[in-house]
Amino acid sequence: MIKITPVTHDLGMFEVRRTLPSRARTMVGPFIFVDQFGPAQFDIGAGMDVRPHPHINLSTVTYLFEGAIDHRDSLGTYATIRPGALNLMTAGKGIVHSERTPADERASGSPISGMQTWLALPDGKEEIDPGFEHVAAADLPQINDNGITARVIMGSLWGRTAPTTQHAETIYADIAMRAGSTIPIDAEADERGVLVAMGSASLDGQPLDTHSLYVLEPGVPMTLRADSDCRVMLLGGEAFKTPRHVWWNFVSSSRDRINQAKADWKAGAFPKIPGDEEEFIPIPEAPLTRSDA
Repeated sequence: MIKITPVTHDLGMFEVRRTLPSRARTMVGPFIFVDQFGPAQFDIGAGMDVRPHPHINLSTVTYLFEGAIDHRDSLGTYATIRPGALNLMTAGKGIVHSERTPADERASGSPISGMQTWLALPDGKEEIDPGFEHVAAADLPQINDNGITARVIMGSLWGRTAPTTQHAETIYADIAMRAGSTIPIDAEADERGVLVAMGSASLDGQPLDTHSLYVLEPGVPMTLRADSDCRVMLLGGEAFKTPRHVWWNFVSSSRDRINQAKADWKAGAFPKIPGDEEEFIPIPEAPLTRSDA
């Protein structure tokens, strides 16, 4: 196994732990960005305000453990995501979105905790039309067995298949486990990663550090065990043959395409978000997220 220790960014009201991209590994299947944020508690009147910003050649996947986020994008989408549901936003040739705490959550003070991941779009699909998909928690298959509650967010696992759109073969699951319970981690996917979001767990007897991402050996079935009550994210899918580059919010197989996106954002050439047109995040000189682009 390859262990990737997260880099922690303190955003003031909550922390974000980032395991991908890293020096050890850029991708696990189509996953090219993995953030765990929170848990945290917003004060009354406070909340998340991620101002409008652009993406290209990727899909963002937002999944919450606690709290709520209002999503708006340049397609005119407005959707509130809550725990157990999925927001899948496909940037393709270009999209702009914002993420903010809903007004009712601000009024009372609310918790926030969850995962945001990015999926690189495969060759031939990087420049598809942008799109948005919300899948309710009730529509994601759930496995309940002997202290395990596992929700299949994307792909097929344990004989169940999520309805979520896949642009590349993907597996993604949220596994809540009672202490002492076990679940098989099958070996069908090209690449697999396991991240213990909360609590403690082990894989074939090897303890896993909380918040670290473990990239598993291909083709080897394994058994995940809860050493305490815990929550574990399983992710992965098909291996990409063509490398991807990352710079800020842009992902692409082409450095030139990323440079074009930089220029377009600086020039104001991306579309606006209806209802959230006034603010935006300026392009950084040295972004926290980058590979070699």
